[in-house]
Amino acid sequence: MIRLETPRLVIRNWEERDRDLFFRINSDDQVMRFFPFRRTRAEADAFLDALRAGNAERGYGFSALEVKESGACAGFAGLYPSGPIPPRPAGAIEIGWRLAPEFQGKGYVTEAGAAWLRFGFEALGLDEIVSFAVRDNQPSIAVMRRLGMRHERDFDHPKVPETHPALKRHVFYALSRRDWRERQA
Repeated sequence: MIRLETPRLVIRNWEERDRDLFFRINSDDQVMRFFPFRRTRAEADAFLDALRAGNAERGYGFSALEVKESGACAGFAGLYPSGPIPPRPAGAIEIGWRLAPEFQGKGYVTEAGAAWLRFGFEALGLDEIVSFAVRDNQPSIAVMRRLGMRHERDFDHPKVPETHPALKRHVFYALSRRDWRERQA
């Protein structure tokens, strides 16, 4: 798995010491308010193990964000092959993130996201990176915009059950390598 660094963060694969934080961010009502589920400890551990293995195999993925100043794991950000999303087929590369509440609002996601976009476009040679979120998730939408992503359309997420109608409608953002390069110039 690659290791990326930003001025304030180390982006690395998951370690055993990250399990408690990973469980917390996957079960916390505030963090997961835009998701129709909360993970149990066993489910969070299994997901963490799957992410670690996938990151090691691919060389990238949803990865731990370690704050350099404290050594604390704040959450995750990364690139990940998505399932089918109505605007794109399965395998589109999405950028995503999740942080513990005490680390939100400090610019960590935007900082990590910029590093992941550079890696995706330069090292992986991707033509496009996408992102999507519940329509009411203004913090994530703001990050997408700060990263230079463009709103393409809204869609009803096929994996959100009808029992959660407020979470079904999503916004879809995308950034092409060409547009990313123009922003870098």
